Amino acid sequence: MTYEQILYAVENNVLTITLNRPDKLNAFTHRMLDELLDALDRADADDDVRAIVFTGAGRAFCAGADLSAGKDAFDHDKRADRESGLHRDGGGRLTLRLYECNKPLIAAVNGAAVGVGATMQLPMDIRIASENARYGFVFARRGIVPEACSSWFLPRIVGISKALEWAYSGRVFPAAEALAGGLVSEVVAADALLERAYAIAREIATENSALSVTLIRHMMWRMLSADHPMEAHKLDSRGVYHLGRGPDAKEGVASFLEKRAPQFSGRVSSDLPPFFPWWTPRDFE
Repeated sequence: MTYEQILYAVENNVLTITLNRPDKLNAFTHRMLDELLDALDRADADDDVRAIVFTGAGRAFCAGADLSAGKDAFDHDKRADRESGLHRDGGGRLTLRLYECNKPLIAAVNGAAVGVGATMQLPMDIRIASENARYGFVFARRGIVPEACSSWFLPRIVGISKALEWAYSGRVFPAAEALAGGLVSEVVAADALLERAYAIAREIATENSALSVTLIRHMMWRMLSADHPMEAHKLDSRGVYHLGRGPDAKEGVASFLEKRAPQFSGRVSSDLPPFFPWWTPRDFE
């Protein structure tokens, strides 16, 4: 696919995906959705991509859905790109794909992140913000409801009371409030944002087994809905058993004992253990 509304660039095993409609504050469109879904498929298939950083071009991260259609912007039946018989929320299609991603996801939020611009970040693993960032879960002010699976993600990240406060009010709030509420892990100066995001991404990409990182990502997210720690114990045990027999575990121990940087060889595209993905109906091996 040729990208028109995003930028895709890989350097030093880190992929940067940039929302690229700066003249429209990177407002979200059906075309942008298709490009992001394609980019995630492409990244998952590329073993050279070890971490993904998302950011926005210009002064916004994403100012929400493109409302150029006017009062019918949210009327599915009047959309030119509607799919007959389907009423799926586009933001939800994106966040579900982000949730399934095999690579760690880092949001580097450079400016306004409103509506889907805020909710698309929720399945990302690490969210850092520029001091210029602004957030808003503005759905009630637009006469709709939170989308992009945010009623599942947001309370798990910030707690039910804070999630409801932000969704009820629909107000736009500064990065400092997002930090205090647990939506982001840190706020940095605008000119330091990407370098901080890349520092996190490089540490993930260069110091750790890609197989371990992929399994950790899915283990952490999926255990949020487990009803007993025994489910985690069963999964942990499978993971340690299978990876413990593999070359990455041997290299991890050897590099530690030899006091050198590890050289992990495991490839996510081909070397994940036989029980992966464990959440699909199948027999465990």
